[in-house]
Amino acid sequence: MPKAWIQDRKKDYYYKKAKQENYRSRASFKLLQAVEKYGFIKAGDCVVDLGAAPGGWVQAAKKLVGTRGFVLGVDLKPVEPFPYRNVVTVVGDLTEPETSDQIREILPRKADAVLSDASQNISGIWEVDHACQIDLALHALTIAIDVLKPSGKFLVKVFQGDLLDDFIGKMKASFEVVRVIKPKASRSKSSEIFLLGIRPKRGHIGSE
Repeated sequence: MPKAWIQDRKKDYYYKKAKQENYRSRASFKLLQAVEKYGFIKAGDCVVDLGAAPGGWVQAAKKLVGTRGFVLGVDLKPVEPFPYRNVVTVVGDLTEPETSDQIREILPRKADAVLSDASQNISGIWEVDHACQIDLALHALTIAIDVLKPSGKFLVKVFQGDLLDDFIGKMKASFEVVRVIKPKASRSKSSEIFLLGIRPKRGHIGSE
């Protein structure tokens, strides 16, 4: 990892803020800012976080849902456990169909929100990284449609590029409302944006 990148990160406002507030990742603030603006996670909600490691979004979601809610984190690698009875983390591959079954078995009820900040390992080849990110987003969309309640919400990270418009089309075919979000905590030079889908359209995934 380049020394310059490490030094820049240590100077970063949200990196330092995450350390001060005991969040495992500066990404926690991306979720908190998105929810502050759009209100798609509330106290008592049931939330699924796909690509959860190291657990920053799980922590933010737990703060939002409180003691009456439930948070399930899913990642390819184990996530360090949390000391809360209403937070569960499991190892799962969001590209595998059985992961939806695994999630449904654990959830106490249909999810109010599904989140995906999942990323592939960055290769440095833009076309490859963009295509891999869109592929992950498509798998996350499939899971979201499967486990969300009719009033549910889906927040997913994507990279800007040639395939983005097609993915946005699939989101619009799958949800009644779609919003594009760029939280302040998302670095301005980063090509990442987040799409928020509200109220899934049953049976319409990828059909338009």
